[in-house]
Amino acid sequence: MAMKFGRAMVLVVIASVMMGASLAYPGWNNNNGYAWPPKQDNGPNEVPPTKVVVGGSENWHFGFDYSTWANKNGPFYVNDTLVFKYDPPSDSNTHPHSVYMFPSFWSYMRCDLKRATMVANVSDGAGDGFEFTLSQKWKFYFFACGESGGFHCSTGKMRFSV
Repeated sequence: MAMKFGRAMVLVVIASVMMGASLAYPGWNNNNGYAWPPKQDNGPNEVPPTKVVVGGSENWHFGFDYSTWANKNGPFYVNDTLVFKYDPPSDSNTHPHSVYMFPSFWSYMRCDLKRATMVANVSDGAGDGFEFTLSQKWKFYFFACGESGGFHCSTGKMRFSV
């Protein structure tokens, strides 16, 4: 008898907690985002696309920590546009920059340019910059500068993922 009373008591406590949750969060049970499964009639709330300058006012240059920048400025969504702004080389003192996209996390971590695809050359970042739109859901994008044989990627912190 004590065992049945204990189980009943547990059920009463659980019901009380659920009731408390419904009072604390008034819409939890009317399927407005707090309940499972979420509403299916209007689809998920979509975030409007934005245009983001990579590095903010720092633009795309050697020595800036773009991984930290991406972590602070993310998340980024499908249809957001990343703008890479950098000066084209004008003399022997100006280091060129480019934008490469890596196919995998491991090639990105190794700055393996053999497997990467150039998406912007050394002159594409001039003026308003090069624009890259994030077009696929459920995909990681890995970006880096491919200049100086990967030195800008590996040592210059010119890489990030979204």
